Amino acid sequence: MSRFSAEELRGVYRAVLTRRDVRAFRSDPVAQPTLARLLLAAHHGPSVGFMQPWNFIVITDLALKREIHAMVAREKELAAADFSGPRREVYDRLKLEGILEAPVNLCVTCDPERFGPGVIGRHTIRETDVFSVCCAVQNLWLAARAEGLGVGWVSILRNDLLRALLKIPEPVFPVAYLCIGYPERFASRPELEEIGWAPRVDLKELIFANGWGRRDGVEALAEAAGAEDLLR
Repeated sequence: MSRFSAEELRGVYRAVLTRRDVRAFRSDPVAQPTLARLLLAAHHGPSVGFMQPWNFIVITDLALKREIHAMVAREKELAAADFSGPRREVYDRLKLEGILEAPVNLCVTCDPERFGPGVIGRHTIRETDVFSVCCAVQNLWLAARAEGLGVGWVSILRNDLLRALLKIPEPVFPVAYLCIGYPERFASRPELEEIGWAPRVDLKELIFANGWGRRDGVEALAEAAGAEDLLR
């Protein structure tokens, strides 16, 4: 296929650079064709050996969402013990999920046995099934951003309890629990960056050349990225 047009290219990078982890949602429903397109995008994610280890559990039942929300609320309270002082105060105020507000919840699972043991490219790195599922999640997330939808990944939960609530059979396991809906807003920066919880690491600090710790030419490479130019 030919190179994307300049307008199409800007659209791709806009989705990448303005994607956010959304926690606050409007109540507007997500139309079935729109949700179907997001799932199609996820299903076209890259997977090692074309193993396609994912399944998608669409959750709209309010009673079920309430059970999952209660579990997450308990885990958030337990996780608070990891922080103290001013950081604990900030943590307590953070909204870490939108389970009840988002019209659609989605659990993306991994089947480690799909297509059996003989999967190309998996002989030495078994975890490539999980890596592949994460690629599917990212595809969905970028497609959602392009559709004007927000996605929030809820990680403060216990997979064993989630598996029981959703009746997920062994050896399949949950990888991502996502809240999907129209956001109250798309922040200009990730929330945790906005509130000063953590800074965005400078790209040039993360690139090495021809081996760990070697930085020959790295600064010029990082500066050539031009994030601002990509959004014009």
